Amino acid sequence: MARGPFLFTMEIRNIAIIAHVDHGKTTLTDAILRQTGAAVEGVSMDSNTLERERGITIYAKNAAVEYKGTKINIVDTPGHADFGSEVERVLRSIDSVLLIVDAQEGPMPQTRFVLKKSLELGLKPIVVINKIDKPAANPAQCEEQVLELFLELGASDEQSNFHVVYANGRAGVAKLKLDEDSKDLSPLLDTVLKYVPAASIGHSAEAPLMCSLLTWATITFLAVWQSGVFTKAR
Repeated sequence: MARGPFLFTMEIRNIAIIAHVDHGKTTLTDAILRQTGAAVEGVSMDSNTLERERGITIYAKNAAVEYKGTKINIVDTPGHADFGSEVERVLRSIDSVLLIVDAQEGPMPQTRFVLKKSLELGLKPIVVINKIDKPAANPAQCEEQVLELFLELGASDEQSNFHVVYANGRAGVAKLKLDEDSKDLSPLLDTVLKYVPAASIGHSAEAPLMCSLLTWATITFLAVWQSGVFTKAR
């Protein structure tokens, strides 16, 4: 039987959110889910019992939101160095990353690790300077420190020319300039639509597909695939 091309009726963006532990990554993701209607108040990406007890992300988890006619697949990744392999696996399945950095603390050890892996894979991160509401927050200094880290890690000119979004994840607010008025995360989502390349596997149905699993569950001896990303084999 002849095989025709895959048809997609909606553009897709695949992104991962990466950061050092406790820089507000999951809080920001939860706010995106609420504002796009994908989740209600009180629902969190950190749903695992151990994650709730420790207050950190341990397992990579994905969610999908619709924004201005585009589907955005978001993968929340662990922020602790002990779970670095989980981050590496996710980065091979997406098209760009949101690098979240605390406006007060600046880049930290895990920031370096996740950024290094992203740059090595040729990804061009969007930098989100988060927690700008902290009393000692210094967004300008933080942005300069992030640029220095990019250059230190050997980022290309294109990667070093990153786009910056300022955010207060807890309040669910983002802005492109610090003196702007903003009431939601629209500036961040608009930046994703504008600068993250649309997902594509091409139009040829002859090339085999590969699937990178993101989440799964096991029932007795049966593995049940829950979500993943399809890419065209090279």
